[in-house]
Amino acid sequence: MRQRFRNIVCLSVDKLYFADNIGQKIPSLKYFNFIKTKLPLLLLAAAVTFSFSLAAQPCTTLGQTPSTAFPVCGTSVFSQSNVPSCTNSVIRVPGCSSDLTYQDVNPFWYKFTCFTSGTLGLTINPVNPDDDYDWQIFDITGLNPDVVFTNNAIVVGANWSGLTGETGTRSNANGLIECGSFNNNNPPKYSRLPNIVAGRTYLLMVSNFSNSQQGYRLSFSGGTAVITDPKEPLMQDVKPNCGGDELRLKLNKKMKCSSIALNGSDVVSFPGGITAVSMRPIGCNNSFETDSVIITLSQPLPPGNYTLRLKNGTDNNTIVDLCDRAIPTTDVLNFSYQIPQPTRLDSIAPVTCSPNEVRFVFKKLIRCSSIDPGGSDFSIAGTYPVTITGARGNCNADGLTSDIIVSFAQPLKTRGSFIITLRQGFDGNTIIDECNQVTPVSQLGFSVKDTVSADFNFNILFGCLADTVDYTHPGGNEINSWLWNFGSAGGSINQNAQVIYRTFGVKTATLIVSNGFCRDTVTKTINLDNFIKADFAVNPFHCPDSLVAVNPLPLSERSFSFLWEFGDGQTSTDSIPLPHLYPTSTLDQKFKIRYTITNDLGCSSTIEKTITVVKTCRIDVPNAFTPNGDGLNDFFGPLNAVIAGDFVFRIFNRWGNLLFESKNWLEQWDGTFKGLPQEAGNYVWTLTYTDITTSKQVSRRGSFILIR
Repeated sequence: MRQRFRNIVCLSVDKLYFADNIGQKIPSLKYFNFIKTKLPLLLLAAAVTFSFSLAAQPCTTLGQTPSTAFPVCGTSVFSQSNVPSCTNSVIRVPGCSSDLTYQDVNPFWYKFTCFTSGTLGLTINPVNPDDDYDWQIFDITGLNPDVVFTNNAIVVGANWSGLTGETGTRSNANGLIECGSFNNNNPPKYSRLPNIVAGRTYLLMVSNFSNSQQGYRLSFSGGTAVITDPKEPLMQDVKPNCGGDELRLKLNKKMKCSSIALNGSDVVSFPGGITAVSMRPIGCNNSFETDSVIITLSQPLPPGNYTLRLKNGTDNNTIVDLCDRAIPTTDVLNFSYQIPQPTRLDSIAPVTCSPNEVRFVFKKLIRCSSIDPGGSDFSIAGTYPVTITGARGNCNADGLTSDIIVSFAQPLKTRGSFIITLRQGFDGNTIIDECNQVTPVSQLGFSVKDTVSADFNFNILFGCLADTVDYTHPGGNEINSWLWNFGSAGGSINQNAQVIYRTFGVKTATLIVSNGFCRDTVTKTINLDNFIKADFAVNPFHCPDSLVAVNPLPLSERSFSFLWEFGDGQTSTDSIPLPHLYPTSTLDQKFKIRYTITNDLGCSSTIEKTITVVKTCRIDVPNAFTPNGDGLNDFFGPLNAVIAGDFVFRIFNRWGNLLFESKNWLEQWDGTFKGLPQEAGNYVWTLTYTDITTSKQVSRRGSFILIR
């Protein structure tokens, strides 16, 4: 067995793994007990030092943290040739035992958007077939990517099996989430295809448990969902700066930073021999993608009309999107450079649910120093009163911003329409653009919808073999999307859902609702406490005239009825019956105790156990035996040692060599030593025990004959 602490599972010496051959995870306590019993102290010290040095290595490589995830596309195979060793944090896996610790050990993270709802097919094929890879998918729409370490309600699928080789999703798999291997139970290495929803953003974590640094091939196929952006890559907009010596190119979507020729060779020259001398993608220091590029020209453009065209640069391409599709060389953007004119309130960014701020986007950059932090440059009017408390820009190193964020005193949670007006603030101006021109008074409107609640109800129909739970949501507030997650019991996209549970215990249900503007998530636990199993403990041997006590195993808090049948015609309906006295006899007697419980639902469970009331509890040792396989006297040892505690019985040959030792009086000698029959003759035995009725310690010895 092995634990999900992936970075402390092996030593480099002889590839020594703290794991068995079937790849199961070890709970932390058992893990350290294993080390202590299997390794010399010196090697243990080396192992622990090595393991914790690995655990201390944080992930710094792009793509190995949620916030720097690789953007991926569904049309191509993503090859990862090397997996640097590191760890970020604990991963929460819904429905899985807390006895296992899950971490993103040696991870890479991948980001994708769903463009057509459906099931997601996924395959991870290791370079080394002996490597064990795990994965988990999160819905992070509108969330900080790091929320994956704290919120298990956003998990949509996972597989943490300890099996090596290929893993992923398959249509014939059962579980949506497969937990880590534990207690000799290896879950399948494929999980059921999860449902993903159009317009939502997802993260995929792939973890290399084997710590081998060897890579894998990641592909998406076999499902009905589409994660390939249907939008062809194009240039969207271009604007010259005030001086006409820079062009700010906006792409129609995120594209690969690595495909942009930094020397400007992707840009076709302008009239008058004006060329691009550099291209600077924005945000590529901490990301793999960008949608903004600064093009620096060899000299300022004269006022006039121009066309921006791209060509295959020295990197043999124009600019390439995440699916390796290049912007065609036929794509053009027409623009003009004129003497700078004042800008206006150009547009407002899409408003999110329950906003406490709105963001204005400008065609020209705005000087941050001209924005009154108190928000006096803006006023608001609308369906209900709202107070502006501040304004700020996302200022670059030059003190310029392309947007201004206006903050409110409280979130706008109720449906309404509003108009924000740009005006002269307390600083004596509206706002000033990068060309030092004052922005004229102007206004823009926006609307918000009501917030939504994912709070749901459930009704349990208890059964003997299975429970049926009906989940219902009341709807309202224009909710048009429901996403249920029942863990291993699957999910649903309907407003109401019914789940049949064939196992009992605590279950978790999560619902995500949306009206296309607001979104909410609620998770509830349900205790299916009607599991019923009769069991009890009883000593299998008893002395004559001794009381026989039975100890039933604890049950749930439901109401039960009880029936004890002692095998001698006597019964009891007590939950714990009084000790029972059986009749004596000159022979050993066997009695079958039958225990039946019935709960308030009418469900019953029965178990039977056999006890032996021996004819005597006097401990005797025979003086001979004949281990010839005839079924008579084939074994040698004390008889009727029912009252013997701390029992130790040993047999020696005539040279004093120990041939047999037993600490259970029912385990007797068969006349062999290391599988070899011993010769006929005399042998010596010793017996020590504590009489449990008197607490007296007894020590005896004697001899016997082995007859062949």
